[in-house]
Amino acid sequence: MEISNLVSTTNNTPIANTPAASSLTVSEATKNGTLGAKYILVTGGCGFIGSHTTIELINSGYTPIILDNLSNSKPEVVERIKKITKKDVMFVKGDASNKKILTAIFEKFPITGVIHFAGYKAVGESCETPLKYYSNNLSTTTAILETMQKFGVQNLVFSSSATVYYAEAISPNGQVTGECIEGITPTVRPTNPYGTTKLIQEWILEDAARGIDFYPGITSEKARPLRAIALRYFNPIGAHKSGFIGEDPNGIPNNLVPYITQVAIGRLQQLTVNGADYPTVDGTAIRDYIHVLDLAIAHVKTLQYLENVDTGAMDSSPISPNAIRNNGTLFDYFNIGTGTGSTVMQVISAFMAATNGDIPYVVGPRRAGDSAVTYANTTKAQQYLNFKATYGLAEMAVDSWNWQKLNPLGIE
Repeated sequence: MEISNLVSTTNNTPIANTPAASSLTVSEATKNGTLGAKYILVTGGCGFIGSHTTIELINSGYTPIILDNLSNSKPEVVERIKKITKKDVMFVKGDASNKKILTAIFEKFPITGVIHFAGYKAVGESCETPLKYYSNNLSTTTAILETMQKFGVQNLVFSSSATVYYAEAISPNGQVTGECIEGITPTVRPTNPYGTTKLIQEWILEDAARGIDFYPGITSEKARPLRAIALRYFNPIGAHKSGFIGEDPNGIPNNLVPYITQVAIGRLQQLTVNGADYPTVDGTAIRDYIHVLDLAIAHVKTLQYLENVDTGAMDSSPISPNAIRNNGTLFDYFNIGTGTGSTVMQVISAFMAATNGDIPYVVGPRRAGDSAVTYANTTKAQQYLNFKATYGLAEMAVDSWNWQKLNPLGIE
């Protein structure tokens, strides 16, 4: 498969017409200064989190290549990333489970790492169509790993989720705490198929780190020890400060905040609060909301952490005691959140303040697969990734609303 027929830049011209052309030979790439670039494959890079992470990668000196099938995103996002960064962005329309496409990308570009976002992600839908989720989400990860193994690429940052936790833990005073702590086995028990697919993908990464698949010369002459980290993040909201990109789902939103902003802008009539009988301060579910800009930074910091481990700079990248290590391989997982939970009603109040208006809502039944309280213990990420979220709920609401005001119908 010829990658020059697949890759486009932000102005829809073939990538062969750009300085980082896919058709360049290695020697030509050296002349153009592209050989030294750190090419990072970003699967699902047109999505909400992927697009913001792509910007952070560019700002940090990386050269991202977006692979996205646009099942829940729009190609115009690539143009908007260019406007923000003032840089061309390479984009391949395709499925991350397609090994022919993956192989074509890895053959043309010296990929140094992968950030893997691609996958279905709606909790409610996963309960209705679980096979769809198992088939899609697992096949993308195995295809990516097999391609990384074939081409000797070590570093993988995996987009996991707090849905891997069963967060109904009871504190000594008898209250539901919902605090999610890495490495506490009893709390790792998903309550919906989406979360289960994320946990199984973590197991795949862990097993790959334990096995011999990535041993040089055994399964592939180019194979190098796998370095993989799963980021279990909680509820990303907010938007880029420019208002050029934000959460723009196709169809009716599955997540709380885009639903709120679409009600506020008049696209939807009212919000349905899924359950008001939880054992919380106001009866609505508690979640740990994190600004997408913080989350993007966390991905880049994680990639840099893996690169430091890869270069042997162990003093600057200490390894946690519950990491899986096996003859040079590494697998670990980190919570990415603020460490503070907010109820649905508190989120609605924050958006009423941001919009200076009312958010009409009705109370409906609980949503299948939801838990009452979920928030992150972020100690491990602070200690090992040097990451701590900086934005509060009020600023997240302001930035989400700014995006929606500037894009009342989303990206068109």
